[in-house]
Amino acid sequence: MQTSFSTDIAHLQATTRQFFPLAAPEWEDFSEIWQPFEAKRKVILTSEGEVEKYIYFVLEGVQRAYAVGEDGREATLVFTYPYSFSGVADSLLLQQASRYYFETLTPGRFLRSTFRQLDELMLKHHGIERMIRLALSHTLAGVLQRQIELQSFSAEQRFRTLLTRSPHILQLVPHKYLANYLGMDPTNFSKLLGSVRV
Repeated sequence: MQTSFSTDIAHLQATTRQFFPLAAPEWEDFSEIWQPFEAKRKVILTSEGEVEKYIYFVLEGVQRAYAVGEDGREATLVFTYPYSFSGVADSLLLQQASRYYFETLTPGRFLRSTFRQLDELMLKHHGIERMIRLALSHTLAGVLQRQIELQSFSAEQRFRTLLTRSPHILQLVPHKYLANYLGMDPTNFSKLLGSVRV
């Protein structure tokens, strides 16, 4: 169902407040840099080797970032879904070539802004820069926790942890991508799905 642009912006504001409440003039400037954007299922929004041009705010749909090894095997790094920021963050903020792909798994609806617009606002408003820094800090904490899980947890522990942290993800993401994200064979994932209760 389509919603109004003002409703979409309200979702954006509610999410930014979770990281840092912007002052009224900061929020007014921040809210004005976003444009609606839609993408169909299985669209590569950013390819390896491209510089990320946009920061996305997800309104509908599920996306994933993944790397491709020299052997052609994919490694799913992260999933994004409503209401979260998305895109290839390191490529965007450093304005360097992306080391991985960013694609839609389902049809998606977004707000998006360009790096230039975001960068100008971070230079202009300390509060916006702080909000972005805090959002990135939360992201980094999640990445480091996931690294611990991949290196220290058994397959069942990784599975249980994922379902405890994101119980809704089984309905959002195709299971083959979840298995890849957890670093396990799809067959083993199916066995755990049938035997593990959280």
